[in-house]
Amino acid sequence: MNVTKTMVLEPKTIENADTISSQILQTTQKKLGLIPNMYLGMANNTALLDGYAYAYNSFRANSGFSPQEQEVIFLSIAYENECDYCMAAHSFVGDNMTKVPTEVTNAIRNNTEITHKKFKALSLFSRAVTLKRGMPSETDINDFINAGYTENHILGVIAGVGIKTMSNYFNHIFKTPVDAAFKSRIWKK
Repeated sequence: MNVTKTMVLEPKTIENADTISSQILQTTQKKLGLIPNMYLGMANNTALLDGYAYAYNSFRANSGFSPQEQEVIFLSIAYENECDYCMAAHSFVGDNMTKVPTEVTNAIRNNTEITHKKFKALSLFSRAVTLKRGMPSETDINDFINAGYTENHILGVIAGVGIKTMSNYFNHIFKTPVDAAFKSRIWKK
């Protein structure tokens, strides 16, 4: 007989996480004014939290995309991966921090057409890379390049997919509860 185990992962805190995770949680608290539930759960495994936080911060600083484009990438990947937590979190960040136009955020959330040409191409390419497991078609690539992006931007999208895969998969397996701060943007596909 197979028994399904309920996943119960106690969130860590600044006080009880290991040294590396505790430092990441402290930095996140200072930067955002809160520590997202996802980080508290990831702190149970330093390799996951440290790897995610490092890659996320590097993507934000070095991807070659504007903060708005970064959010379009993250939302598009989270949409394809059906990550309720990341859809709520990145919608909130888009609304309040990176200032993505609400019509763009809502189009991604609702799977409707994005009217902004470059955001549309970026979203479609990010979704294609995610959906096709890193094997976009020549048409997908050409459409992306023809919208004004470069081969270097393809590399940036790949980085975004890697980062969101870590967070989306974590949130799926451990059913991370949406933080109170993100509740106004709860999403269900």
